[in-house]
Amino acid sequence: MEPHVTYDVVSRAAAAVRQRIGLVPQVALILGSGLSHLAERIQDAARVPYTDVPHLVQSTVPGHAGQFVAGMLSGVPVVAMQGRVHFYEGYSAAEITLPVRVMGALGAEILIVTNAAGGLDPDYVVGDVMIITDHIFLPGLAGANPLRGPNDDRLGVRFPDMTPAYDPRLVQLVRMVAHAEGIDLREGVYAMVAGPSYETQAEIRFLRAVGADAVGMSTAPEVVVARHSGMRVLGLSLITNVPGDFAGDTAPADAMHKQVLAVGEDAVPRLTRLVSGVLERIGATREA
Repeated sequence: MEPHVTYDVVSRAAAAVRQRIGLVPQVALILGSGLSHLAERIQDAARVPYTDVPHLVQSTVPGHAGQFVAGMLSGVPVVAMQGRVHFYEGYSAAEITLPVRVMGALGAEILIVTNAAGGLDPDYVVGDVMIITDHIFLPGLAGANPLRGPNDDRLGVRFPDMTPAYDPRLVQLVRMVAHAEGIDLREGVYAMVAGPSYETQAEIRFLRAVGADAVGMSTAPEVVVARHSGMRVLGLSLITNVPGDFAGDTAPADAMHKQVLAVGEDAVPRLTRLVSGVLERIGATREA
């Protein structure tokens, strides 16, 4: 039977992190490929490698540091995943989302998730930032859902409502921040595919036809688990490539992953301003 996560597993993993970080986070962050530099701005940071946390599986992907970073960011207590694990690495959907369970158990009420994605909307260009307004979880629709298996009501309800998956108040908040900072944003639907192969031309046409504006290999299972855990979610995609970028390239996979990391580094200032602005406003609401 495919591995699933129990309440006891979550409790043991959370306890191992809790004794190392010394705070109760309000906001959890997931920092995707090329975006991990945001974690370096966390003040009074405590770092907990995933290898030190029982039951957590390890990332094998370049650009993913593989640790929790906890501290203060823009006046808000946060815990960040600096690097994530993916379904294509051979783990179950439940295993790759255990860190989200852990961050929720530590006290996080909001999840801000970022990813690197391919742009499907013909108007998108490399470097665009897209607010995720909804997602299409293709592996989940095919059975690879992190909630598959026995349900423990202490973790969440058996049939969680995913409408909306992304909190409208947080979406409005990031719009306000972008307007104040002069940052142009896209808004659209993110489609998750299993990977690790990139999409064929026919698959790209299919994804466009079903309403996807961007595509990647993460995020949707983490959002499902966050919603199951009662967390509010904000999702941001950095568009790191568009169809046709590597036509005729003899080694497209290597070239594309290098571009993902490079575009992520270039986008750090904008993403930092966006996330910091959202956190500042969350902090102001918290203090009111």
